[in-house]
Amino acid sequence: MGNTQSNELTATEAIDAIRRGDLSATELCESCIARLESVDPALHAWVHFDPELVRRQAQGVDERIAAGIFRGRLYGVPFGVKDVINTTELPTWMGSPIWEGFTPGNDARVVATLRLEGGVMFGKTVTAEFAVHHPGPTVNPYSPSHSPGTSSSGSAAAVAARMVPLALGTQTAGSTIRPASYCGVYGFKPSFGVIPRTGILKTLDTLDHVCFFARSLEDLELFFESARVRGTNHPFIHESIDQWSPERVKKPYRVALVRGPTWGHAEPYAQKAFLGLAEEWAADPDVRLEQVELPKEFNGAHALHELIYSKTLSYYFQKEYRENRELLSDIFREMVEAGSTVTSEAYWDGMERQQALGKELDAVFDNFDIILNLSTAGEAPFGLNGRGKKDCCLIWTLCHVPAINLPLFQSPSGLPFGAQIVGRRYHDLHLLSFAKTLYDKGRIREWKAPEISGSLST
Repeated sequence: MGNTQSNELTATEAIDAIRRGDLSATELCESCIARLESVDPALHAWVHFDPELVRRQAQGVDERIAAGIFRGRLYGVPFGVKDVINTTELPTWMGSPIWEGFTPGNDARVVATLRLEGGVMFGKTVTAEFAVHHPGPTVNPYSPSHSPGTSSSGSAAAVAARMVPLALGTQTAGSTIRPASYCGVYGFKPSFGVIPRTGILKTLDTLDHVCFFARSLEDLELFFESARVRGTNHPFIHESIDQWSPERVKKPYRVALVRGPTWGHAEPYAQKAFLGLAEEWAADPDVRLEQVELPKEFNGAHALHELIYSKTLSYYFQKEYRENRELLSDIFREMVEAGSTVTSEAYWDGMERQQALGKELDAVFDNFDIILNLSTAGEAPFGLNGRGKKDCCLIWTLCHVPAINLPLFQSPSGLPFGAQIVGRRYHDLHLLSFAKTLYDKGRIREWKAPEISGSLST
């Protein structure tokens, strides 16, 4: 296989080619390097990149394969790392000039695990300031005048543009599902706690999730299985994930169509596409679909999230606010200031309400296997500072449940947006199995992405 097209392969396809001897890790990474050099000057998805570091890692994988001592899952597949996640050789600036020049000197646990599995840490992708709202320079791969999504924008854009097949992101509200929707790729927010957060910027103790971007469902599962914790020291994970098997699946899948409290914000074309998908799925013999209304407590989810979010930011970023206030964006400064007015009593009440929401959602899953809803209100908003209309992403984040963006739809202007499927906490493999079942039956048809060129025409 020639290396000029290998950047187009999914991770699973590339691994198959490497196992057959048709491709090497070095050839794959050289193709991805060439792709980055071609398109990233216009896309701005990467903040730190060292091609020689990539080459050394790929060569090491090839040498271990040749010597017959390779034991990993990833076979030299390159992956991007959101720049709030520590890496040994590259800086971690967290999207803020305050931390410019900072090099932590260690890999986050998830990065170390992926490298032990044979993955090649390709570089650091652009993040919003401290993974919150103020965006970096990344543009939408399909329209530079539109947002790619804020916090994990660089990772989503890098995967969409075929610079890497896989990338790490994080989500505290909608920071993975939303950019995945806007950039037309798969995004996966696993259950809270399944992916270790050691060595990663902390914004909220109860909401920060480590997440994945990919261009296929097989790659999502591969990435998930390569990165997650396992074993009897994690009893819930051991019971629900380590010991999961396809035999646990009972068909038909019980699917709840949830419009959610943000349905009125969705664009008419998005509502139409979503309801058309639901109608198609309902006709499948393996699906029993029913429209469900969430309990009224979910109507206050966005206000609850804002209370918890702002209070915790005001706590963790006291030093930055006190010593470098002028280097913070207006929106971040305002959130810290708002959080400082939240009392401890109000915060702990909010934490109790978050737990109560999780229990309410768990009761919904007593009768359903999957929730289907929109990922975003429609296509990406105009402008890099554009804030999308409200969606349901943060509800699933608050409740710690797994969620996947399916890149299915195209807006009237030709930009992507997605549908979101959600599962019960720790039912991550069940959620992936459901998605793969419908994909194999032709019920999940990915949107037809146009070619992304170095010029990124408007």
